[in-house]
Amino acid sequence: MTKDVTHLYEEFGGDRLPPGQRETQRFPVLSKSGTPSWDPETWSFDVWGAVDNPLDLSFDEFRDLPSETQRQDFHCVTGWSKFDCEFEGVTFPTLAEEAGVTDDAVHVMFHALDGYTTNLPLDACMRDEVMFVWGYNGEDLPADHGGPLRVVTPHKYAYKGAKWVSGVEFLTEPERGYWEKRGYSNTANPWNEERYS
Repeated sequence: MTKDVTHLYEEFGGDRLPPGQRETQRFPVLSKSGTPSWDPETWSFDVWGAVDNPLDLSFDEFRDLPSETQRQDFHCVTGWSKFDCEFEGVTFPTLAEEAGVTDDAVHVMFHALDGYTTNLPLDACMRDEVMFVWGYNGEDLPADHGGPLRVVTPHKYAYKGAKWVSGVEFLTEPERGYWEKRGYSNTANPWNEERYS
């Protein structure tokens, strides 16, 4: 059963299509440096930092976690939005519970196979709509869209959703990720057009 979260925009007081965005039927491919390779035999997903139970999961172990399918909208900072994407994976709160996030954790850094990082406050991640996804529209997530695993953040611009995600670091102090250090907005709210800092 697919959970429809496309009404999420109502929480932010805007229209479904955020200002400055255009709707597209395509799913454009953007990345900082091309698609990295990965080996299913050696790939691991790590969770560390301010947690009681650090994790080191194989791809099969990750896919054994409780999962769900959601219908979401996807907003790119470059000005396009794709409605009604169906993503399958693990919600952020599910993973956080598995790792036992400690009370002093306030921030999250996502790490990816290509060296990319992006950050969010913990409270912005602790929503069921923030997911680690391996499935897209009933099939495996394509490599150029972040497969085997990417993060989706439908309440933020998509650069906050790391492609090829390989780990999550729970932090006790805020830090900035790759694009955030290079002038992109740290908050990335599409309905406020928070594109650049």
